[in-house]
Amino acid sequence: MSELLKNVDARTRLAGTNKLEILLFALGTDDRTGRRESFGINVFKVREVMRTPQITAAPDMPDGVEGMVSLRGQLVPVVDLAKYCGIATTARRDIMIVTEYNGHTQGFLVEGVDTILRLDWSHMKVPPEMLTSRLGGLVTAVTELEDKRLVMMLDVERVLSETTHYDDEYLFKDIKPLGRELTVLFADDSSVARKQIERTLDALGVRHIGAVNGRTAWEELDKIARHAELTEQRVRDVLNVVLTDVEMPEMDGYILTRRIKSDPRFAGVPVLMHSSLSSLSNQSLGKSVGVDGYVSKFEPHRLADALRALLETGQAQAA
Repeated sequence: MSELLKNVDARTRLAGTNKLEILLFALGTDDRTGRRESFGINVFKVREVMRTPQITAAPDMPDGVEGMVSLRGQLVPVVDLAKYCGIATTARRDIMIVTEYNGHTQGFLVEGVDTILRLDWSHMKVPPEMLTSRLGGLVTAVTELEDKRLVMMLDVERVLSETTHYDDEYLFKDIKPLGRELTVLFADDSSVARKQIERTLDALGVRHIGAVNGRTAWEELDKIARHAELTEQRVRDVLNVVLTDVEMPEMDGYILTRRIKSDPRFAGVPVLMHSSLSSLSNQSLGKSVGVDGYVSKFEPHRLADALRALLETGQAQAA
């Protein structure tokens, strides 16, 4: 595992190259179906892989959370992914993937880790409806390997959301409506993230158009641009902000932003990047493709403030 960790550290420099690297792992054979599925997680979210230290149980923990471990003085919650995903297995889960995203650190118990695969984002596909329904919407993307194995990317943002005590009323409290008719197009492959975005935009009183990845967002943008041309309007007069995630199947947020910024039809339309990959290096990569702002996920007030700033600036420029 130590050699694997060296590779993880070395390869996180791939961000912004339209490539992604995923760490493959298994949760064990499901005793009910006999299947042993392959899962993946973006290495940008992996801090380390280790033998599971002693877990201390704690009262009133959410379903799937086994307890806490102490890592270098930090208390980290530990999620048994097999239990969380509803996989009935007797396999030992004595390997822990320590992840870090959205400003949170958590451990995921797995049966074992396999290897790291380098892929192009275009090889990651939106999962078929049958697969998403079988795993309760926990899969955001799938890809088929050369050996015909299907690898499923888990919605780890949803895992974090559902295993953390979020107070919904508090999260959206005091977000004031803008009081103007404005439109935002947003793209995100996580159903939980899309729901939070929608609630934030509804609280702002802003119309919104949603897309499940960069490709479908680009298709929507092209439709908007064509309609604007037919009605002799500028796109910036009918679309006020594009909000995009970074990690998405088929087309990621970097490529989507680069396309928007290089297309004269979208001149004056700001792009706000909304990601769980909120390190300074990721923010710098966003700036390199032309984003106008960068905000972390699952912080509705910060998202509302960032949108308000861009929307009000855009309105001033339009005037």
